[in-house]
Amino acid sequence: MSTLDTAGPGADDVATLWWVMAAGAAVLALFTWSLLALAFRRRSGSGARGVSLWIGWLGLAMPAAVLTVLLGYAFILGERHLARPAPDVVTVEATGHQWYWSFRQPGAAGVIETRDILHIPAGRAIDVRIASADVIHSFWVPRLGGKMDAIPGQVNVLRIEAGRPGIYEGQCAEFCGLNHASNRFRVVAHDAASWSAFQRGGGQ
Repeated sequence: MSTLDTAGPGADDVATLWWVMAAGAAVLALFTWSLLALAFRRRSGSGARGVSLWIGWLGLAMPAAVLTVLLGYAFILGERHLARPAPDVVTVEATGHQWYWSFRQPGAAGVIETRDILHIPAGRAIDVRIASADVIHSFWVPRLGGKMDAIPGQVNVLRIEAGRPGIYEGQCAEFCGLNHASNRFRVVAHDAASWSAFQRGGGQ
C-alpha cells in the first residue's frame, strides 16, 4: 500500500509532489546545517552587514521562496484532480461503516451492491461519492489517489483512476473505533471484457 508504488494518474501526482517536497526539505535542511556550521566559526569583519545577509536574505528569503514554490506546485496538482464533469466518468457510491465499506453503482440490470470490494474499469476516471453511516471514516487507496473523509450527513467526491487492471488495497485512514485497523477493502480494476461481465451481474 505504498503511495510511491503508483498505479494511476492521481497517485502519480501524489508521488511526484512527495518527491518534490522531499527535495525542497533536503535543500532547506542542507542550508540550515550549513548555517549552523558557519555559526561555530568566528569570522572577522563580518559585522552587522554579514548578519543581515545571512539572517535576512538567506535565513528568511530563501526558505520563504522554496516553501512558496512547493505550495504553488501542490495547488496546481490538486486542481488537476478535482471531480469536474467529464465524459465517460463512472460514478460509485461508497459508504463507510463500523467496520466495513459498502459500494453501490449502476449495472446493466440495475444497481449493483458490493461489500468491501469496489469494482471499477481500468483506464477510466472514477468519481467516488463518499459518505458515512455512523462516524467519520476516510476512504484511501494509496496506489490510485489521495484520501477523502467520509463524514456523516455529507457527501464528498474523490476522483481516482487505475491505469491498468489489477487488485489494489484500500483502507480507512481515520480512526473510527476499536476495529479501525480491520476496516479495509479492495479495489478490483477490470479490463474491458471483465468489466462488461461485471456490469451484467457476473464476478461480484
